[in-house]
Amino acid sequence: MECVVSAVVEKRLGALPVAADVSRRLDMAGIVDRLCPGREIAHVTHGQVIEVLVANRLTAPAPLWRVDDWAREWAVEEVFGIEAELLDDDRLGRALDAIAPHLQEITDSIGARAIGEFGIDVATMHWDMTSMSLHGAYPADDQDEEYPQVKHGHPKDRRFDLKQIQTGLAVSADGAIPVLSRVLDGSAAEVSQITGTMNNLRTMAGPKDFLLVGDSKLVSYGNVGALIAAGVDFIAPAPASKADDTVYAALDLEEAAVVDYVPVPDENLPAEKRETYRVLEDVHVLSGPRKRDPRHTVRRILVHSTGNARGQARAREKRLAKAREELDKLQRGAGGRYYNTAAKVAARIGVITKTRRVASCLRTEITADDAGRPALAWHFAEEVLRAEEQVDGWYALLTTLTSEQASPAEVLRRYKGQGAVERRYSDFKGPLAVTPIFVQDNKRLAALITVICLALLLFCLIERQVRRSLGPGQKMRGLYPGNQMIRPTGRMILYHLSGLRLRVSGATDPPTVVISRGVQLHLLDLLGLETHTSPLARDLNGLPAKYGASRASGTAPARPRPPCRCAAGSGPATGVSTRHGSRAAS
Repeated sequence: MECVVSAVVEKRLGALPVAADVSRRLDMAGIVDRLCPGREIAHVTHGQVIEVLVANRLTAPAPLWRVDDWAREWAVEEVFGIEAELLDDDRLGRALDAIAPHLQEITDSIGARAIGEFGIDVATMHWDMTSMSLHGAYPADDQDEEYPQVKHGHPKDRRFDLKQIQTGLAVSADGAIPVLSRVLDGSAAEVSQITGTMNNLRTMAGPKDFLLVGDSKLVSYGNVGALIAAGVDFIAPAPASKADDTVYAALDLEEAAVVDYVPVPDENLPAEKRETYRVLEDVHVLSGPRKRDPRHTVRRILVHSTGNARGQARAREKRLAKAREELDKLQRGAGGRYYNTAAKVAARIGVITKTRRVASCLRTEITADDAGRPALAWHFAEEVLRAEEQVDGWYALLTTLTSEQASPAEVLRRYKGQGAVERRYSDFKGPLAVTPIFVQDNKRLAALITVICLALLLFCLIERQVRRSLGPGQKMRGLYPGNQMIRPTGRMILYHLSGLRLRVSGATDPPTVVISRGVQLHLLDLLGLETHTSPLARDLNGLPAKYGASRASGTAPARPRPPCRCAAGSGPATGVSTRHGSRAAS
């Protein structure tokens, strides 16, 4: 009697079914394949490769030459129907080369699909740019001029010794979804990107009007004129060069109206400790570079923040304290070994003034005795410090919204959503690991960053879907120790789903999904995988939607591997084939 022993193999499943479900709802592979068709004899299409690269970024970001290793350890073949051997770095590079000429078309098409498929409200959009510093020479002569160039610029991380590439995101106020993304030159000026972004957003939004919210780089005579001509409303803070401190000093804080707005970090604080905002309103006129240029008149909302005021006061006191310490030391050393001439004392004063930014209030006098030894007397001008205190906490917002469209308080509340872009850049550079980048070709670099932007889109859609499924409160238990009610983030959702595993017991037996914690089943339920046709969804149909702590550990039967789209000429697989199962068992 022959005894057949079937080995049991476990692979990491994680959020792969979720990524596959969202990717297919967005028709990501289909859009890429229609824009970038490959050879008919190819084992795997460009769209399938990009779909898997996006899934890699969401689960365990890896360099291109290690993606095939990741695919072997994870259930990529069972979920996406692609063998790990087909995902070597050469094949991935060819896919990046194929999509590079169509990056804007791909991202815009997928973004428009996301708006329609997920019902995203694009009435308010937030735009911002960030930079990624890159290690490497990236000679100008070796870069393809048709694609964004790696150049020196103004890096956000202050690494002026490194070249950089930039990315721009347009994020919806509804769920902070990055429906539009761009890869830009390292030296591209943010102020010059607004008009093109606006036109692309108008195309995506269709006939609907939308509000564009940005930072101070949005405000220029040309940008404001283009926005007004296109009928697109905007909100942006006035640049420092366009805000005169004498205007703020003349304002009466008591006349400003208190805004009914509580920042998220202050929600659990007592009322007296919360940051408060007050607003006033007037007009601002932007003049063109030529006298004959028409002037643009916009509303100016003057905002006072108690939090900003406290922060500016602390920063000023810190600067003054350090300057005071260094000036006292210089005063004691004047005429000594190191500062034995008035020129040396003056040079050191210049360094302190520039470093500590006290030029406006510092008053100094250098004298010399009969022997020529210098002496220093100094003080801070109290009237200047009082004038600075009067403008603490004030800043200005410029907008084309009329008073009928939005009150000054409403303008402030709408602008406050700009923090969503910064949070998405944190996700972009955090769990999605945009850097380090291990490619030297700027063509592939632009394509790879675009893939990561698509991964960010899925990341945000997953977060939005969970929150919307939770209802108005958008909070749940089980994400953190202590079982407190919190709002789930994309990072925490993917962290908990990362514990899912797929158990493959043989060629004939169906795989099973190992669910080790109840929160995993809850998240899958919130993501709607019981109703959508994903590789995992049909297998969870038999499980109850509501569960208790007793179901925190257990297994759910998994659907067999989906029909393989990669082998040309071979019939679709109806299950996990003997060949696949035997290789996994080995």
